[in-house]
Amino acid sequence: MERADGFDRQRLSVLPRPLVAEALGRPVTGRMLVTDAGWFPRAHLHGRHRPEGAAETVVIICASGTGWLEVDEGRQRVGRGAAIVLPNSVPHAYGADEDDPWTIWWCHVRGSDVQELVDAAGIREGRRVISLRALDRATALLDEIAVSLEAGTTPARLIATAGLAWHLFTQLAVDRALPHEGTPLERALHYLEERVDGHVQVSELAALVGVSPSHLAALFRDATGGGVLAHHNSLKMARARQLLDTTDMSIAEIGRRVGRPDQFYFSRQFRRVHGMSPRAYRQQRKG
Repeated sequence: MERADGFDRQRLSVLPRPLVAEALGRPVTGRMLVTDAGWFPRAHLHGRHRPEGAAETVVIICASGTGWLEVDEGRQRVGRGAAIVLPNSVPHAYGADEDDPWTIWWCHVRGSDVQELVDAAGIREGRRVISLRALDRATALLDEIAVSLEAGTTPARLIATAGLAWHLFTQLAVDRALPHEGTPLERALHYLEERVDGHVQVSELAALVGVSPSHLAALFRDATGGGVLAHHNSLKMARARQLLDTTDMSIAEIGRRVGRPDQFYFSRQFRRVHGMSPRAYRQQRKG
């Protein structure tokens, strides 16, 4: 017999539904509201079946052990370091493995901004489970969410909890966007960072990381919104800003430090990115 809750040492907080309706009508919590949160350690026989889905978006992070998820007409195993994100109204079922039951942190959220954050994390039909590279950070955020919800349900407390949920979703989106270590994209990005003072040929870089130039260009478009050389130039301009702000180097010397030895060409490129000359940028008051 599967259980929805009632596990030894569990934590569980649920907002009364009249309070949910009230909070959704207020600024901030109308955009993001945590309605339920908890922690189920070694949740033997844990399981939920929702043929009509949930009213909220459900987030579950597996900290240890194993579970399973049935969604989008498929069943898959869920292990340590995986996050399940189930948008509202998506039919689903999930539960703990019989032999190695999972330990999960979880929360339910509602609000007008939730779907946009779900999209940013790359959640879609056929991809309801994502792998986390920062498991400890994600579970720490869910711990804070649970503690915050336990501490009270005043409007101020619900706003504080909403902020933590925003952080959680943006962390999921960052995990998706950053390249995994050792991949061609990660190696190419690192190569460009190490060579801000030089020039790079796209074909040579593609050969170095083991992909075609067209595939490398596609990887960069997805990750940065632009091409390889555009990203390299943005790194150069970032270094130039740092040197203008923190040193008294001449503009010509800064240009040389970022691989633009022609001072006039460097100044034109800087103006194209920043809307002003390097000299005007240096003279701005900042902070």
